[in-house]
Amino acid sequence: METQDHVETLQVLSFVLDGDFFAIGIDSIQEVIEYKNVTRVPRSPEFMQGVINLRGQVIPVVDLRVLFSMHVSEVTLDTCIIIIDVDVDGEENPIGIVADSVKEVVEFNVSKIQAAPKIGLSVDNRFIYGMVEQEHNLLILLSIQQVFNADDIQQLLVPVEDTVAVEEADA
Repeated sequence: METQDHVETLQVLSFVLDGDFFAIGIDSIQEVIEYKNVTRVPRSPEFMQGVINLRGQVIPVVDLRVLFSMHVSEVTLDTCIIIIDVDVDGEENPIGIVADSVKEVVEFNVSKIQAAPKIGLSVDNRFIYGMVEQEHNLLILLSIQQVFNADDIQQLLVPVEDTVAVEEADA
């Protein structure tokens, strides 16, 4: 007899980027904060908005809309930054992701996850863990570790200490 404990569920935070619904596993999320001014870092990639100071810690902020070649809209009252933890060389590093809005925490059975189509998506398939229907929307489940293992992102995570030196030099 199978018990309820054997049913695997996944909890994700759903959010909106350019009108599309995305989700990230809540185990990767530290917190969601309201959008604050981001300090641009000279010569950083276009998808990196810059850095923020969150309780004394300098955190890089990435705009996935730019990385995914989506339309970037103006900051609104709903715009927020999702602070996530990304594993880099065995060490957890906080990164901020700009979202047009955050929706809700959703829990569903992992058996409901479907493979993403091979063509027709604006997001590179290697960044997608799968898709799941939630109410009347299709959530694109992002594999955050895959997104932040991309070579161009890896380059910005390594020299975070250098961004502190840049900010101190500007002060």
